[in-house]
Amino acid sequence: MSNTSLMIDALKRQLKARSITYAELARRIGLSEPSVKRMFALRHFTLERLEQVLDAIGMDFAELAQAATDAPQLIAQLTYAQEKEIIEDTKLLVVAVAALNLIPLEQIVAAYRITEAEAVKCLLRLDRIGFLTLLPNNRVKLLVARTFSWIPNGPIQTWFRQEAYGDYLDTRFAGSHEVMRLVSVMLSPRSTKALLERLRQVADEFSQQHQDDARLPYEQRHSITFLLAARPWMPTTFKALMR
Repeated sequence: MSNTSLMIDALKRQLKARSITYAELARRIGLSEPSVKRMFALRHFTLERLEQVLDAIGMDFAELAQAATDAPQLIAQLTYAQEKEIIEDTKLLVVAVAALNLIPLEQIVAAYRITEAEAVKCLLRLDRIGFLTLLPNNRVKLLVARTFSWIPNGPIQTWFRQEAYGDYLDTRFAGSHEVMRLVSVMLSPRSTKALLERLRQVADEFSQQHQDDARLPYEQRHSITFLLAARPWMPTTFKALMR
């Protein structure tokens, strides 16, 4: 995790510790609540804005830096062996993904053909792996970073590519909660770099929204999967006509 991410995550923890909501922080620094949310989601602060936020919550740069240093180091990625262990047990994979989505154990048992004993056993394995900590009353604390991702071309991504990609795209994307856009353009290297950075920011923004909505009751949330992809590409039929 970058130093910037560590500082912003530390700042968010300080807000939570002081019971300062985004709405309250917005009031203190003279911004709208959506602007404050966007600032944290994009993790983009000018030095002047950061100083203003720190003044508003009664901290200075040195205290924030110390809070970032003292933060527990969360996992950004599992090892190849850990991913392989998860992907070889379907129930373990289901429980791992459910845990990432902050779904409580009782809802896992209600939604899947997995008994409570089996679900707890899976949580214990994920605890041993270092993916989460199993707390009393079968509550969990994730030990993965907000920017956690599966290994590129690792066991889990390979499985999803083989098993899920075709099924995922096999729809008209015409539902009220669906959208698909295929955009093919020609850009300079500079513009391409800016596009890729923006796509990463979009992913980070919705990862933060996932954390915010986790406070809502399970019944008010639903699963949604979006795929961001960009690469130099030309249909094979086009390539066949190239000179």
